[in-house]
Amino acid sequence: MVNQEIVQYIESLLPEKDEAIVAMERYARDHGVPIMDALSIETMLHILKLIQPARILEIGTAIGYSAIRMAKALPNANIVTIERDEARYNQALAYTEQTNTKGQITLLFGDALAMSDEVKTYAPFDVLFIDAAKGQYRRFFELYEPFLTERGIIITDNVLFKGFVALDERVEQKRIRQLIKKIQAYNEWLMAHPRYETVIIPIGDGMAISKKRGE
Repeated sequence: MVNQEIVQYIESLLPEKDEAIVAMERYARDHGVPIMDALSIETMLHILKLIQPARILEIGTAIGYSAIRMAKALPNANIVTIERDEARYNQALAYTEQTNTKGQITLLFGDALAMSDEVKTYAPFDVLFIDAAKGQYRRFFELYEPFLTERGIIITDNVLFKGFVALDERVEQKRIRQLIKKIQAYNEWLMAHPRYETVIIPIGDGMAISKKRGE
């Protein structure tokens, strides 16, 4: 992972954010809500600006931070996002109101593994962003990948899991080791996928970017 002093230096160069975004970050920090770190979200937003997607599907809304950041960075894009935790779903609803992004963001409440029929009504998507239960990454990928356009890409966050994917034998907690094994298996499956080529970027908690292989 990147040296922390380098991370702090790069973060010092980032432009100031809206007060509403800063307030969301503060809320997430104070309430233990996992949101993307500063460099990861900025990297993803830059990639999305290059792609200019019209429609994005996000698995894992939390309080709506990444969906709102995407909406603000891409004013012509529409985001469909799924959250299964009712409290976080309601918080995300409130934040879309506060940030004037409600018109761009469709919030769906429920388990993403059981909502493909409903999500299909919003397809096709140019981007699939997976940022939910790490142990289910492959199932999310396989379930929603068919809803992508021919040039669609898939972004998966947290694929390096705080660096633990390289330190699994030194982790004592059995539950954490099991999760590490699932993430490792996903990464290996993803890198060997016959129809997608993937790069893993060692930034933040690790981000994988997958695109369809050329003919």
